[in-house]
Amino acid sequence: MNDWQAILLGIIQGITEFLPISSTGHLYLGRHLFGLDEAGLFLDTMLHIGTLFAVLAVYGDDVFEIIRRPFSRLTGLLVVGTIPAAGLGLLLEDFFEEISRTGVTVGYEFLLTGFILWVADRWRDQGRREFSDLTYGDAVFIGCFQAAAIMPALSRSGLTIAASFLRGLDRDTAARFSFLLSIPAIGGGVVLQGAKLFTGEVRESIGLMPLLLGAIFSGLAGYVAVRWMIGLLKRGSLKWFAIYVWVLGLFIIGAQVSGVF
Repeated sequence: MNDWQAILLGIIQGITEFLPISSTGHLYLGRHLFGLDEAGLFLDTMLHIGTLFAVLAVYGDDVFEIIRRPFSRLTGLLVVGTIPAAGLGLLLEDFFEEISRTGVTVGYEFLLTGFILWVADRWRDQGRREFSDLTYGDAVFIGCFQAAAIMPALSRSGLTIAASFLRGLDRDTAARFSFLLSIPAIGGGVVLQGAKLFTGEVRESIGLMPLLLGAIFSGLAGYVAVRWMIGLLKRGSLKWFAIYVWVLGLFIIGAQVSGVF
């Protein structure tokens, strides 16, 4: 992977991580285009480092509160919400690595993401519960949706925001909890996959400098994207994202059937 490929993939990751259109699904397409399929889950996870810093920058006050009060209710909600994805990821790591590398189900996952977004959009104005009303039951429910989003083209932000709407949470709360929940999810994945750098397993095929550039541009693009998405959720609709991933999913399925992918 050269520097320009890393920069482009970083920008793709940064933009699509916080939009409900699946960053991992788009990275699969980018990796396939550049002939980097073998990098798979490792490359995808390392590019998430930038978006991790982006969400830390946007929600710095919440992060500082967690550090200052590590046993607070907010910390507990994030821990409970992270358990489903952490457990599933550890148990089925090899399976998800293979799915991420081959992308055999990506097209169908985009279609499912679109369906979930379309349904959730009908509930977006029904929520009246604020962030202070979040319960541990809400965290588990949203966390289970996040766990499902381990599949490459099921959008993590899309599914967690949709789950928040289904639980009757308002738009601000849906965005805030979804993006805060990404911190332990991304951080945990980075730690697990980052160990491969020290074993030499992938260092030669990717390189440290491209990874660094990819992470930097991922962070810059991610900061802009999360700010934009927060504003959009306050007034906009998810249906356009649903239509986009439906079109993309059908294109991918057609390309796979015809042998292009």
